[in-house]
Amino acid sequence: MSHNAIALLMFSSMMVLLLTGKRVFGAIGFVAVASALLLWGDGGSEMAFSSAMKLMKWYPLLTLPLFIYMGYMLSESGLAEDLYRMFHVWMGPVHGGLAIGTIALMVAISAMNGLSVAGMAIGASIALPELLRRGYDKIMVTGVIQAGSSLGILIPPSVVLVLYGMIARQPVGQLWLAGVFPGLLMAGLFILYIAIRCRLQPELGPPLPEEERQQITWPEKLRLLQAGIVPLFIFFAMTGLFLLGYTSLVESSAVGAAAATLAALVKRRLSRKVFEETLRRTLAISCMFMWIILAALCFGAVFDGLGAVRAIETFFLENLGLGPWQVLILMQLSFIVMGMFLDDTAMLVIVAPLYIPLVGALGFDLIWYGVLYTITCQIAYMTPPFGYNLFLMRAMAPPEVSLRDIYVSVTPFVLIMMLALILVMVFPQIALWLPEWHYGD
Repeated sequence: MSHNAIALLMFSSMMVLLLTGKRVFGAIGFVAVASALLLWGDGGSEMAFSSAMKLMKWYPLLTLPLFIYMGYMLSESGLAEDLYRMFHVWMGPVHGGLAIGTIALMVAISAMNGLSVAGMAIGASIALPELLRRGYDKIMVTGVIQAGSSLGILIPPSVVLVLYGMIARQPVGQLWLAGVFPGLLMAGLFILYIAIRCRLQPELGPPLPEEERQQITWPEKLRLLQAGIVPLFIFFAMTGLFLLGYTSLVESSAVGAAAATLAALVKRRLSRKVFEETLRRTLAISCMFMWIILAALCFGAVFDGLGAVRAIETFFLENLGLGPWQVLILMQLSFIVMGMFLDDTAMLVIVAPLYIPLVGALGFDLIWYGVLYTITCQIAYMTPPFGYNLFLMRAMAPPEVSLRDIYVSVTPFVLIMMLALILVMVFPQIALWLPEWHYGD
């Protein structure tokens, strides 16, 4: 068999195994190890071993469990509920104010977590019942929560960007900084849409009643602002010290985890149950990611050994005669299609060995492409019929919110995300200015 045929067989075998519903790392790792043994005999077994050693020696991987721990500590200890109460009171008098406050809450959670699942859980359990009780349109608010939770994989500390950085061999610090402005741009567009829509259709997002606003005194409003001090403290302790050069990337993640624990302790929320549940969830998620990265590294090593990346580059550029931008757009469309069936980690693992070297060969910046990949993942998460966030929302939403409501709710937010994606593609400095300024061009 030719190398191209072997590469095609590997890829198709992996897709078939994934369709069986087996574990992602098991399907990808099995194809990689079996292919290595069949191609190179006993020597092929070294590929999996060397990939494991590469994973264990990658120092920035330590950030992964620490940031996951920090997010779950904030969620389990109830600090997120205090933050939402603050937004509830201060944004309530505005049309659509509680929905705008929910987006602001999601931005704050994203800046302390890095996982969209945690944002979805907090939004669905804290914000959604309150918004429905206040008479907000159920279709709009389910879209708000799904869109806001998707920011968790773009705004630092993004776990997805950590995984991308390892597989693409790019500095995680630069990737994080590259995600700041695109994430804030997207959050700003969400807020602008909600404000305009609720101004034109006030019944979608009514303000707090006048009598309820009068019951909340100014001293109480000022006291509620204290809820915002904790996230600011954690964010500065983690990101501020990193940007100022006092801590490294791994050290900043340790500072963030310690700050979240200290905040829970000061608020008297750090019980034995909270601590055990946080550790259990952190261990489960961290081990899952490590197995997936290990499988991805092994699969990529076999692909590199076959020269499949060069074959794909030749196919697109020479055989089909496509230009660099046309190839890039096709890549993003393929992410959206795959996102209907797979989560972001699985997508990255499957296509990283193929796309990332090709992106570099086309002359594009890999830091910038990491942001494009992440935004496209956000779009794919919310694209019917099988978007990852759609089913998470269905599992967490109350019975009166149907699957049809969830599908309809995401349409305007998906269009906004596509607009943000186009803006970052046309103006790369939206993503690249901050890392260039901080690290030097």
